[in-house]
Amino acid sequence: MTKPLTGRVALVAGATRGAGRQIAVQLGAAGATVYATGRSSRAGRSELDRPETIEETAELVTAAGGEGIAVRADHLVPEQVRDLVDRIDAERGRLDVLVNDIWGAEPLITWDKPVWQQPLDAGFRTLRLAIDTHIITSHFALPLLTRQPGGLVVEIGDGTKAYNDENYRLSLFYDLAKVSVNRLAFSQAHELEPYGCTAVALTPGWLRSELMLEIFEVTEENWRDGAAKDPHFVMSETPAFVGRAVAALAADPDRARWNGQSLDAGGLAQVYGFTDLDGTRPNFFRYHEEVIKPGRPADDTGYR
Repeated sequence: MTKPLTGRVALVAGATRGAGRQIAVQLGAAGATVYATGRSSRAGRSELDRPETIEETAELVTAAGGEGIAVRADHLVPEQVRDLVDRIDAERGRLDVLVNDIWGAEPLITWDKPVWQQPLDAGFRTLRLAIDTHIITSHFALPLLTRQPGGLVVEIGDGTKAYNDENYRLSLFYDLAKVSVNRLAFSQAHELEPYGCTAVALTPGWLRSELMLEIFEVTEENWRDGAAKDPHFVMSETPAFVGRAVAALAADPDRARWNGQSLDAGGLAQVYGFTDLDGTRPNFFRYHEEVIKPGRPADDTGYR
């Protein structure tokens, strides 16, 4: 089996769980060396107090066929990010792919309340985790990435630009956080273009992360039972799907055609031909426009 990313070096910032973990794994499956970072480690958990660790992610990367390297780092602390990038430079001398997937603000979100009824400290902490971390990471990582042409920056968000522009996300702070990710990619695309590098925003569809499976009280083995809570859950996808989207982008010699764009995994699957783990190609955002938005009954026929 060919591994198109052999010799490439990636940094997946926020790789402990969810999309970040599988982005790291799928880059590894394509042959990349992947630095997987996060705050949850076997040495101690973040305030989220979840069981997943960056060490587990790195081991999964290596098992998939790449080289996984776990680095515990808080991306709100500039010195830690600077040291992380210095380490990558010292050990590998290059950076080909930067994935900004840092989030970790789930417990801070107050849903369905106007801004004047939301706690400011939690709201501003949400924005720091969702936006400041990405800027800090790019600030230190991009000088290494731009050392040679061809580098790729992927900003992972929740919703395409069109989707976020048209849909209120049930919380001012969450709404602003997710809109900002798309703009971060757009801005970095302009700054990277003179160096022959590319930046895009990328979103999964309805992601079956560890937390989402818990919310729906299902496992990956019986996930379709989650449709009892929400019939549209039939359109959900594994984190590997967006991981394969990143790997496809990184392996595309013509990736610059996407520079500055807001992309989704389902749309890219139609272009690159990759599938989810079950062999399907869920196209959630087309489904949203054609089924959810007009209020049609849940039916994934023709959308997977």
